[in-house]
Amino acid sequence: MPKEYVVLFAGPMGAGKTTAISTLSETPVVRTEAVNTDRGRHEKASTTVALDYGEITLDQGDKVRLYGVPGQERFDFMWRILRERALGVVLLIDDASASAMADLDTYLTAFGDFFAQSRAVVGITRADVGVQRSADPYQSRLDERGLALPVFVADARDRTQMLTLLSALIVLFELNPPTKE
Repeated sequence: MPKEYVVLFAGPMGAGKTTAISTLSETPVVRTEAVNTDRGRHEKASTTVALDYGEITLDQGDKVRLYGVPGQERFDFMWRILRERALGVVLLIDDASASAMADLDTYLTAFGDFFAQSRAVVGITRADVGVQRSADPYQSRLDERGLALPVFVADARDRTQMLTLLSALIVLFELNPPTKE
């Protein structure tokens, strides 16, 4: 019998959440974009202010509902709303950002329950133009926090790479099924 998964894509503004969902979704993506007024943080013209939403059906018929949360902490109320049904998180970190490690720490704290329950994967985006250019420093930060989770260098525009992140997360679900509270 097919399963349904609800997955959040989280990370700072400009990390590629909207792009990743657009890359994966089989349906037109619902976007809530507004003019970016925080140009000091990122130069992109628009930013997500509520959510992005898309869907994908996996080979076995399983349906994955993809939700992108806003990247700005001032919209963190949406993080709390969207996480209610979520089974896990794909955390995207922009390696080209000077605050990449601080961003990782912010999201590890904000979505700590998903990380503690092994229901998260980390994708390092923009590594081709980034500071670290490798997953190693990010993996080390997870190790320091006692978190044994997969970290991938991935291009949010590449469907195969995004499917790898999503598949890794689903494997974690299967190995460690979420408990009902």
